[in-house]
Amino acid sequence: MAQTKAKDFNARERVFGATACAGRSAPRPPDATGATLHDLEPTMTNELTRRQLLSAGAAASIAALPTPGILAGAAAPAEMPRRKFYAILSLGRLGFQASFPESLELTVKHGFEGLDPDPNYFASLGDDALKHLLDDLRAKNLRFGAAGLPVEFRKDEARFNDGLKNLPATAEILQRAGVWRVSTWVLPCSNDLTYPQNFRQHADRLRQCAQILADHGQKLGLEYVAPRTLLRSQRHPFIHTMSEMKELMVAIGTNNLGIQLDSWHWFNAEETDKDLLTLRGPDVLTVDLNDAPTGLSLDEYRDDHRELPAATGIIPVKDFLGSLVQIDYGGPIQPEPFNAALRAKSLDDACTSASAAMKRSFSLL
Repeated sequence: MAQTKAKDFNARERVFGATACAGRSAPRPPDATGATLHDLEPTMTNELTRRQLLSAGAAASIAALPTPGILAGAAAPAEMPRRKFYAILSLGRLGFQASFPESLELTVKHGFEGLDPDPNYFASLGDDALKHLLDDLRAKNLRFGAAGLPVEFRKDEARFNDGLKNLPATAEILQRAGVWRVSTWVLPCSNDLTYPQNFRQHADRLRQCAQILADHGQKLGLEYVAPRTLLRSQRHPFIHTMSEMKELMVAIGTNNLGIQLDSWHWFNAEETDKDLLTLRGPDVLTVDLNDAPTGLSLDEYRDDHRELPAATGIIPVKDFLGSLVQIDYGGPIQPEPFNAALRAKSLDDACTSASAAMKRSFSLL
């Protein structure tokens, strides 16, 4: 497939913050009380050159603080660093919906270490109520995952502009709650735009989104989508690998970007641990963990037919997670199986299955 790259691909030494968002950093945002939530990383990567982004990440050697939840009390081998990433309950990824209070109750009941933020719920709370909620989460040692980018940037200009107009208000709500991770996914095909046209449109639109998020101390994670059945579903293929996503990030040019990783897309893109080791922990914003159905080839996998993590052994979950430990990733990780059998269960039973899958996966480390 010929994939003509945009002209600014050759800016090999370009710093993400050196373009339209020059000087914008992503500082740790305060919560409503002026304090900083414990889920915020001690430091954030403010400047990444393309050479740095493509270079191999150093292996982590610092042990993570123990966290209650899925693997509480489990001792890691002495020669291996302990995981710093934390398992969150993301009900939408399991195919369910619930209010934030219900999600919080299920998170605690099933031993997860965090949950998705809900800006609509946060907006309904006054300052005192939000402070009480954040204090409760802190007392339970729970952390937030990433909020979804509420802008439809893949379709027509009018829809994009409507979403962009409302983004500052949502970003402000998330900032009040101490949420600094925002993520979205990139469709790997188009019927209307060639690769270069689609690339330029994505770079322009996502740059505008990233600049608004940077003004609120937030980073934007971008996910590539890799199944071949989806890639071939429209006339023009588009970004579907980690290396292509890195090129898009360079073209966007802001200093508050990261990658949303997914073991499913990593596997379908035929990537390995070597690809993961080109990243550093702060380069990754959030991670989805899945397995693949048995009896299918790479040409046959459908994006909406997956398995819970470590269910079949098709995807090398141990290698995937081990690489995340090596690069010192310390953010959220959640199952996203898109699985009909799981959706047929009750909400509580589905959470039980998801928790068991994450425990099974983490036990491989």
